[in-house]
Amino acid sequence: MTFRLGLTGSIGMGKSTTARMFADFGCPVWDADAAVHRLYAQRGAAVAPIARVFPEAVHEGAVCREALKHIIRQDPNALQRIEAIVHPLVACDRKAFLDAQSAPITVLDIPLLFETDAERYLDATVVVTATPEEQRARVLARGTLDAGQFKAILEKQMPDDEKRARADYVIRTDSMDHAREQVRAVIDDIRRNRLHA
Repeated sequence: MTFRLGLTGSIGMGKSTTARMFADFGCPVWDADAAVHRLYAQRGAAVAPIARVFPEAVHEGAVCREALKHIIRQDPNALQRIEAIVHPLVACDRKAFLDAQSAPITVLDIPLLFETDAERYLDATVVVTATPEEQRARVLARGTLDAGQFKAILEKQMPDDEKRARADYVIRTDSMDHAREQVRAVIDDIRRNRLHA
């Protein structure tokens, strides 16, 4: 059975880049956000159940995220109802991915890992981190969010210091080379100390 390593980190910390580094070292990576995109796409497993509850959220056979956001803003109970549909489907997608793995270590990229208590089905967790200044600069450099939107997202996420305190491993993404060294060190530690524990 593959070792399940959960990967998380707040917005702008370098999680996606770090996930690619794990993949480069031969670890299959499951991405929670990508799973939701698959479920929302045409013929995705979430389309029909969401259409039954929120028909206005489905456009041309796919779930429209903008429409869902609008519904959630209008109805405080909508998010809970959407999550009740989507979370079990995401869990099935994750299980199917894990069942297909023969690699010693599989990485599960989960943005809200600690917020959703996902660590209960993982063997270890790793958090990517950077200084608040680096984080802010990276997010604003993307040009997709302004400072107010960035602040709103941060307020919904668990503070970085709390994530670091809960994680088994911490990777500082201050440079690509340093991050890659730390990814290699995490993999080496798991192989030496955890795979046959």
